[in-house]
Amino acid sequence: MKNVTATILSLDQIEKYLRDIDSIPLIETGFVEYSNGSTVIPPVGELLFENPPGDTHIKYGYIKGQQYFAVKIASGFSKNTELGIKSSQGVILLFSQRTGELKCVLLDDGLLTDVRTAVASMITIKYLAPNQLSRIGIIGTGIQAKLQLDYLHTVTACKNVVVWGRTLQNAHALKKEYQDNYKIKVAETARSLAQQCQVIITTTSSTSPLIQYDDLNPGTHITALGSDTSSKVELDPEIIKQADVVVSDSIAQSMHRGEVYQARSAGALKAESLIELGNLIQNPMLGRKNDQQISVADLTGVAVQDIMIATAVFERHLIDQ
Repeated sequence: MKNVTATILSLDQIEKYLRDIDSIPLIETGFVEYSNGSTVIPPVGELLFENPPGDTHIKYGYIKGQQYFAVKIASGFSKNTELGIKSSQGVILLFSQRTGELKCVLLDDGLLTDVRTAVASMITIKYLAPNQLSRIGIIGTGIQAKLQLDYLHTVTACKNVVVWGRTLQNAHALKKEYQDNYKIKVAETARSLAQQCQVIITTTSSTSPLIQYDDLNPGTHITALGSDTSSKVELDPEIIKQADVVVSDSIAQSMHRGEVYQARSAGALKAESLIELGNLIQNPMLGRKNDQQISVADLTGVAVQDIMIATAVFERHLIDQ
C-alpha cells in the first residue's frame, strides 16, 4: 500500500495564492450550491469559553461532485490582542471525497475564515446596497473591519467611510491606517454612524444591540457579521422585524445563531420573508425593490465558503508545482 503524505501549506504560501484568486465568484458559487441542495453541511460544532471569552467553531461538509471535503476549526478570542496575538485562529483540512485521504493541511491562522467572511459581506453589498450610496459605515475596529476596507473597492466606488468602535483610540488608528485609500470620519456613537450611512457593516462580538431601528434612515442596508453564536447580537431585533428584505447565508443555521435567531427569540421574525443568499444571487429580483427599502443580511458563516476558498488555494498550489 502506498503512503501519500498530505501537503502542508504555511500562512505565507496561503497569502501568496490568495492574491491570484478571484474570491467573489468563487464564494457565490458555494452559496448557490448550498441553496440548491447540492451540499452536505452538518450543524456547526461549537465550543464557548468564558475566561478568557472566546469561541471555537467546527464547520465541515462537502459539495456534491467536487473533489474534496473540508473540516475547519476556527477560533475567535477577543483578548488575544492584549497578548500580541491575532484574535482569530484556525486550520482547514482538505480530504479526498473519493478515498477519504487527507490531501492538504492549510495552516492559515484563521486567515481564510476572515477573508471568506469579508468576501461574503461584499457579495451582500453587491446585491443589496442602494443605488444612491454616498457613505459606508463600519462598526468595529478589528481584523474584520480592516478586511472590509481591503475589499470594498471590489463592489463599490464609494470612498466615504464612517467608523465607530467602543474604543475611539482604535477607531482613530483605523482611520490613520486607511486614510490614503478612503475619506474616513470617526463617529462618536454607533447611532451617529447609522444616521450618516446608507450601508452599515457590523463586525463586533457584541452581546447587546449596538444599532436601534430608530437610528436608521429609509433605504439603509445592513450587513451583520459579528453575531455568529446564540449569545452575540449587534442589531435591535426590531430592525429584523421592520426590514423590507432579510437575507441569511443559511436559513437553517440562522434558526440557532445570529441576528435572525435573536429576532426569532424576541418574537420579531417573519420567517416566511427570509431569503437565502444563494437564492438572491440566482435571482437578484428577490432583493430590494427601491432605494427607500431597508435590507439586512445576516451572515453566520457557512462551510461552503471554507470548502470553496480552501480548495481554490490548494489547486493554486498544485498548479505552481
